[in-house]
Amino acid sequence: MNIWAGAVAGAVVAGGTAIALMASSSSIVLTAASLQVGRARIERRFVGGAEAFRGEDVRRVRGPELDARAFMNFRASVGPVVRIQIIDPVDPTPYWLTSTRHPERIVEVLNAG
Repeated sequence: MNIWAGAVAGAVVAGGTAIALMASSSSIVLTAASLQVGRARIERRFVGGAEAFRGEDVRRVRGPELDARAFMNFRASVGPVVRIQIIDPVDPTPYWLTSTRHPERIVEVLNAG
C-alpha cells in the first residue's frame, strides 16, 4: 500500500511542477501594434532598436553594464539575451533586457522597422 501512495504522491508532485513551470515561462509576442514580454506590454511606437548578446557578453550586460531602471526578464535555463531600447519620453525605463533562445531573430524583426 505504501508503494502506491508514494507513486501517486510522486505523480501529483511531478504534474504540479510541470504545470508551474509552464505557467511561469514568459513569452515574447511582437505584433505591428505592440511588444509583450511576459506580462509587460508596450506600444510598438515606443520600441527602439535591439541588440542580441550571447556568451560572455551576456554576463557583461546583465552585470556591470546593467541599468537599474531597466525592465528585466531572465530565465536561468536560457542563456542568450536581447536588449530592446525604449524610446517613450515619459517612461524612465531605458530598455528591456530579456532571455530568449532566438535573440538574433528578435533583433532582425525589431530593427527592420
